[in-house]
Amino acid sequence: MIDAHHHCWQLGRNDCVWPTADLVPIYRDAALDEFVPLARAAGVMGSVLVQSQESDRDTDYLLAIAAQSDFVKAVVGWVDLIAETAPARIAQLALQPKLRGLRPMLQAIPDSNWILCDDLAPAISAMVEHGLCFDALVTARHLPALYAFAQRYPNLRIVIDHGAKPNIAAQSAQQYAQWQQEMVRLAGLPQVYCKLSGLITEAAAHQVEADLTPYITYLYRVFGAERLMWGSDWPVVHLAANTAFASYEAWLRASLAVLSGNHTLSHQDVRAIFGETCLNFYQVG
Repeated sequence: MIDAHHHCWQLGRNDCVWPTADLVPIYRDAALDEFVPLARAAGVMGSVLVQSQESDRDTDYLLAIAAQSDFVKAVVGWVDLIAETAPARIAQLALQPKLRGLRPMLQAIPDSNWILCDDLAPAISAMVEHGLCFDALVTARHLPALYAFAQRYPNLRIVIDHGAKPNIAAQSAQQYAQWQQEMVRLAGLPQVYCKLSGLITEAAAHQVEADLTPYITYLYRVFGAERLMWGSDWPVVHLAANTAFASYEAWLRASLAVLSGNHTLSHQDVRAIFGETCLNFYQVG
């Protein structure tokens, strides 16, 4: 198995400004030395380390610790995509053996259409030129713009983080239908993938596997196993409102239970979702 999405940070270092003190379960250093034994104990054999700060220094830090670890297979970093220096920075980062993608913090940008800004074009073209992937950290409000963005750049491999963070806690039929509509449109574009990560932290304290099942099975139905990948979102998984699921092992167990209960999945599908799709998307040999 491969974990397609986790983080590392050092509070107050490498420009780390998040998590903040109010996020008590994760307001601590998140070290690779803690993560790797945890993942190995769950049967995971490699991972993708993803940025959590809007900082070049943080990206350099992630690449440095990944270079010392055989467990980390790929790094998704950050670049100020709108800066004039972005293409040069992207070219420099592309020389790093484990750098496979970039992730702007779209969920924190008030303008839902920021991703369509013309000033991003040189940076996105540089990403395509150097074969880098785009991690889309989005919520439902970004999905129409993300669809237009993906159409504009058909040669850019895109993965939607956390299933676009559907509002599972609200249990709103209208919101669920709108999320379905936008996700199926995006799934119709062959270069767009999706991560089964971060869903448990969108659920309420009383919600269990059965409440996650419609979201997970829908993502499988529209993306297929060949474009769907599992991630822990460690250590953010510890923010799950239902503490029974607020751990690495518990989220993995819940994900496996939901997918194993879907009788349309083959063993090959499960292998793809929990490893092969991630390796293919990030082009890890």
